Amino acid sequence: MRVLAAMSGGVDSAVAAARMAEAGHDVTGVHLALSRNPQSYRTGARGCCTIEDSRDARRAADVIGIPFYVWDLAERFHADVVEDFVNEYAAGRTPNPCLRCNEKVKFSAVLDRALALGFDAVATGHYARIVDTPAGRELHRAVDPAKDQSYVLGVLTQEQLKHAFFPLGDTVKTEVREEAERRGLSVAAKPDSHDICFIADGNTPGFLSGHLGETPGDIVDAQGNKLGEHKGTHGFTIGQRKGLRIGTPAADGKPRFVLDISPVDRTVTVGSREELAVERLTASKPRWCGSAPTDRVVAKAQLRAHGDEVPVTALLDGDQVQVDFTEPTSAVAPGQAVVLYDGTRVIGSATIDSVQRVSAAV
Repeated sequence: MRVLAAMSGGVDSAVAAARMAEAGHDVTGVHLALSRNPQSYRTGARGCCTIEDSRDARRAADVIGIPFYVWDLAERFHADVVEDFVNEYAAGRTPNPCLRCNEKVKFSAVLDRALALGFDAVATGHYARIVDTPAGRELHRAVDPAKDQSYVLGVLTQEQLKHAFFPLGDTVKTEVREEAERRGLSVAAKPDSHDICFIADGNTPGFLSGHLGETPGDIVDAQGNKLGEHKGTHGFTIGQRKGLRIGTPAADGKPRFVLDISPVDRTVTVGSREELAVERLTASKPRWCGSAPTDRVVAKAQLRAHGDEVPVTALLDGDQVQVDFTEPTSAVAPGQAVVLYDGTRVIGSATIDSVQRVSAAV
């Protein structure tokens, strides 16, 4: 097959490309230039997409012995990922930019261009597995649970899975680095990137303030009593405990958590851990890795990239998905993705619109 290998400049994508070439495929490496300023998206082990990364990817391609190109997708990335991230926070929601990048850039813009150029598939260094069955391709969790990235791939459709390869899904990270060393890849010991790639210093509140400015407002309790002030609702996420800077302690002496974010009146509502408990959520924009479910589904749900699975039942109603938790769960935020699993198989995902708290249902 003619395979386009997306090469970030890191060890995972380099080994993935090498494995595809070794398997006999006609492989071409491509580095995605995603930063408008190629000097700005890396600070040490954080970030990506610098000139240094493109050079690392080119050197890896030379060692593997495959053609290599750089595709400039900075404007597409900025519009679909960076601006979406800022706009979602401005609306009081908590987005996942990695998931959005996979949906809009790596498996939309890149895959579409690859197919138009005559390639059969795109290979990446993601840690996930694809299993071929008589009913079609299935997306499964990786063998290495610490590196599993199936959550951020839950937006992929059956058609996209037909043209995707994840060569590292059956390997643990330590073995990938050892293999890179054996292959003579200079990125074998290169640190993994962390956090959000386009916020290289890891300071998300500072990044958002730089784009949105200061919009002061009140921090209140569930009864509307003012407890403090803030400089912008974009500096908060549902379930946040640290950095609230509330001078008045709670009557029971227990910590407070962010319960609600309202950009319209610039209010942040805080309360107890118990008040965070959610028994139901409603999500929209569902994307199914296979056929859409036609009946209520008993499944496990993951709500954050590195979160634990929780048992749920889910029901598709038009373009919305209602998810009921078997046991109440906390820190569920609009804007997050809910990804549904059947064992290790990814059923699909949707974007959380609203939640029903246990306290509100009593």
